[in-house]
Amino acid sequence: MRAAHPIAYPVLRAARGPVLRVPGLGILVRDAALLRSTLLNTTSFTKTGPGSPADLWTDVLGPSVLLNMEGADHQALRRKLAPIFAPSFVEPMVTESLGEPVAQLRERLSKGEQVDLVEEVRRYSSIAISRLVGLDCAELTTVLFRKVSSITSMVRLTRTKLTPMQVARARVVMAELTSHAQRAYRAGDDRTVPGRMRALGLTESEAMGAVGAFVLTGTETLVSYIPRLVCLLIDSGWLPLIAADRSLVEPAIAEALRVTTPSPVMLRSVVAADAIGPVAVRPGDRVILATFAANRALGPFDPEANTAATVRQLWFGAGSHFCLGAPLAMAQIRLVCNAMLVAAPQGDLRVISRRPARGVLIPSYATVVIGR
Repeated sequence: MRAAHPIAYPVLRAARGPVLRVPGLGILVRDAALLRSTLLNTTSFTKTGPGSPADLWTDVLGPSVLLNMEGADHQALRRKLAPIFAPSFVEPMVTESLGEPVAQLRERLSKGEQVDLVEEVRRYSSIAISRLVGLDCAELTTVLFRKVSSITSMVRLTRTKLTPMQVARARVVMAELTSHAQRAYRAGDDRTVPGRMRALGLTESEAMGAVGAFVLTGTETLVSYIPRLVCLLIDSGWLPLIAADRSLVEPAIAEALRVTTPSPVMLRSVVAADAIGPVAVRPGDRVILATFAANRALGPFDPEANTAATVRQLWFGAGSHFCLGAPLAMAQIRLVCNAMLVAAPQGDLRVISRRPARGVLIPSYATVVIGR
């Protein structure tokens, strides 16, 4: 967190109280219950308006993507996309597309090889994204992540909009990334995700916006989380305990999502006079939902206590904007966790070396080498 956001993170940590008005930033919310109630109240707090996600992404992705929509249009698009992200669809897709490379990871760890987990998960995410954007090739190179990071790294907590030059650069990158999806959509091949989007009734504009949004929000988040999960399990001493009792795997994944919170901040815009706890808000105010701070305040990582169960996956949002891609992310996370536990049934893995990533939006490692 500190490497990714050397200024914003200390500010979030230093803030006191569940909710406060921070000059130049907005209304900072650090309490889990208040944060959830704000997410659920789409009458007063929306993803559209000044300082909201729409301010950041509409110029880049267009007006019809879930992260910059509200109301009936948002619900209609979400319903169209839901079958693509249902567990019954994504779990077989993940097994089919990632089964072989994850089996190779398991084999390498079983033999005692050292593995850069960040590099591995980047490869898995590349394969998943290649399916999403309709590429014929099995995987994409790290160039994809550099391109995605070149867009997301423009975002700053102190910035409510991207500059015209940044928007122009981002549009060029997104046009390149979604050109494959556009061809797949027009071909109407329902073996590809864009082809399925067409079959489900999405317009080309809706499909390309959805692809762009999922590439931007999903790529770095997953590559961030899995290495952090493994480091957390090893550092805390929980990996051998989980290896001995597989019933702890799901609570461990949830607890790690709680304490790392890959998307540490969510944004909303106030559209109607209201209050968040003791703080009155008015239309035009920007609300900064410090998800990371709220989740971490609930206690340390502990799969047996499983505090995560009390916040109902708050790291994925809440209500109508609960992350649609959560089943896809969870399927990939479970597959990698299972491979790691099969490769090291005693939980005897260790972190050989690690280095945090800098200048990124999503806090992550640049490299994490694990082995016996």
